[in-house]
Amino acid sequence: MSAAAYHLWRPVSGCGPACLPVPGEVPAVPTGRRLARLAAVLGMLVLGAGLAVLFPLLPVGERQAAVRGWARATTRAFGVRLLVRGRLPRRRALLVANHVSWLDVLAVLAVAPARMLAKSEVRRWPLIGLLAGATGTVFVDRSRPRDLPATVGRVADALRDGRAVAVFPEGTTWCGDAADCRPGGGFRPAVFQAAIDAGAPVVPLRIGYRCAATDAGTTATAFLGDENLWQSVRRVLAARDLVVSVTVTTALHPAADADRRLLARAAESAVHLVPARRPTPRMLRPVPAPSRPAVTEPELHLAA
Repeated sequence: MSAAAYHLWRPVSGCGPACLPVPGEVPAVPTGRRLARLAAVLGMLVLGAGLAVLFPLLPVGERQAAVRGWARATTRAFGVRLLVRGRLPRRRALLVANHVSWLDVLAVLAVAPARMLAKSEVRRWPLIGLLAGATGTVFVDRSRPRDLPATVGRVADALRDGRAVAVFPEGTTWCGDAADCRPGGGFRPAVFQAAIDAGAPVVPLRIGYRCAATDAGTTATAFLGDENLWQSVRRVLAARDLVVSVTVTTALHPAADADRRLLARAAESAVHLVPARRPTPRMLRPVPAPSRPAVTEPELHLAA
């Protein structure tokens, strides 16, 4: 695939700087509190790197508990309160969520210590890359579109092994709350094939952010456009009374011959509260066609 064709299929968010809060819109904490939060976050990153070294020595159950505890503590270190609605299945599942911020990863891990699907660049991030690798993250190289079927196969293998795998199928971040923006991007269907092949349920997760001080949704946590990570982190460290909610919706159980595109649309409707008929096994079967289309390059971007 040429570079031009590759970027043609790169998911582009409809959100940008205009979606972010203007200075003073979000209540802020004093400078001293911001510095204390930053110190706590750096401490949690160092602790996470230490846990990554110990992970191979821990039983699976203890490893998952450690990941969940670390993610919850790190979320608190940022000054963000976690609110969970619903209960996850106690067995393997493909967890699919909307994508607003880098905080989404912490929120998902705090609820379910799942293996994440992430871009390969994350592997090179200081400390974070070490922790991601140690927790079994499945990396996708977005510069190699032809590797996508193998990536979907690795996700399916993880599901067959009884693990939960978490994915952000929009492929990029959306603000999630600005009135003049769409609710979010469309769910890319490729990764849903892994759930079908492994016979695993799909559990849509709805992630939302609000400011408890104003009792309203906020885009303060959104990570958009050309903004760098440090700018986004500084905004979160400065905000007062941020709350992240993770809502676990009804699991979807695809048939063995289900169509991944219909499955993706059903999950997208559950996450973005788009009016749609309740998905049934019949709906999740493939539309009449000579054969199920293969996973193709345009479906590459499974995670931002």
